[in-house]
Amino acid sequence: MPGIDTGDTAWIIVSTALVMLMTPGLAFFYGGLVRRKNVLSIMMQCFMLLGVISIQWVLFGYSLAFGPDHGGFIGDFSFAALNGVGLEPTEGSTIPHILFMVFQMMFAVITPALIVGAFAERMKFSAFVVFSLLWATLVYDPMAHWVWGGGWLQEWGALDFAGGTVVHINAGMAALAAALILGRRKGYPDTGPPHNLPFAILGAALLWFGWFGFNGGSALASDGLAANAFVTTHLGAAAAAVAWAVLEWILRRRPTALGIISGAVAGLVAITPAAGFVGPMGAMGIGALSAVVCYFAVVVVKSKLGYDDSLDAFGIHGIGGMVGALLTGFWATTALTGDVAGVFQGSGMLLLKQLAGVAACAAYSFVLSWILLKLVDKTMGLRVNEDEENVGLDLTQHRESAYTIVG
Repeated sequence: MPGIDTGDTAWIIVSTALVMLMTPGLAFFYGGLVRRKNVLSIMMQCFMLLGVISIQWVLFGYSLAFGPDHGGFIGDFSFAALNGVGLEPTEGSTIPHILFMVFQMMFAVITPALIVGAFAERMKFSAFVVFSLLWATLVYDPMAHWVWGGGWLQEWGALDFAGGTVVHINAGMAALAAALILGRRKGYPDTGPPHNLPFAILGAALLWFGWFGFNGGSALASDGLAANAFVTTHLGAAAAAVAWAVLEWILRRRPTALGIISGAVAGLVAITPAAGFVGPMGAMGIGALSAVVCYFAVVVVKSKLGYDDSLDAFGIHGIGGMVGALLTGFWATTALTGDVAGVFQGSGMLLLKQLAGVAACAAYSFVLSWILLKLVDKTMGLRVNEDEENVGLDLTQHRESAYTIVG
């Protein structure tokens, strides 16, 4: 077919599968961190989004995000029900249009799944489904259009290679809104340790693995840019994991398994907006700095302010996304961007654009998420009752138990 490059197509097919794997990986990561009575509820939420958001994306979400631009804010319904989304590439692309659609679908799926970490162990499943569908439509789809679909931030020149604003700041600010509106879990902060750290480590490993498709695939070709994103993704995660462990060693005398996987995820988050715009040394700098900032956001700031972001969705994804987006303004290099230089190459203009983009995306996500959560709370209620919270969401929301004792 004219315009199709088989190598590019093969790589994006693989990348799409890798990004899809991240949502079950997130289910294991989050599932291992909650109490045993809530592990299935977390996994159920992640898997439900694989279904619900995939359908929403095909029916109208993709069209709103990547359809013809309207005022720099939103697409239209030209691609609704995949009308006109076929096997041929779009202008300037070397992969089938339908492949680009499904690659972006996996981003749309995992983004609301990240928010789950803020309200773990206390939201009704029905309210979760309704909120996630509304949020994907009114928050995620417009922001994806702003940054990647020809919207105002893309035209303005703010850089986000693979989702620092669209995915991580967006989900992180929604997570903060959810934590504040739902309130603390009963007994917080004495809610006990993670029930299964090996689950969490497995989940972090799957996330790290899948992130090669998340960032590397965002080059939309099998080329040097994809290779650079692959390398910077790994180095950002590695530097952050080591930096978090060293911080724990210094401040708490012992590094922990939970700490090193938290650091790795923070580094993966932070390198996401920068992966195709910075080199290996910049990636390690971004990873290490993100670990330091996220560590203090999770360990110090959250405890002082007293909000219950159960699994640190805001502290890791929101803060990490901001750090990565801003540091892109320092380490971006013309060798990769073409003509856009960061501060370390003598230009501060990109940093100003990154700062404005971060502020706009954070404000939009927080305000709209707050409104949607309040709307769902007023109409159907967000939170389970006290008895259901005591028993656990596995039994009260799904009539299932993760662990069966025989005999």
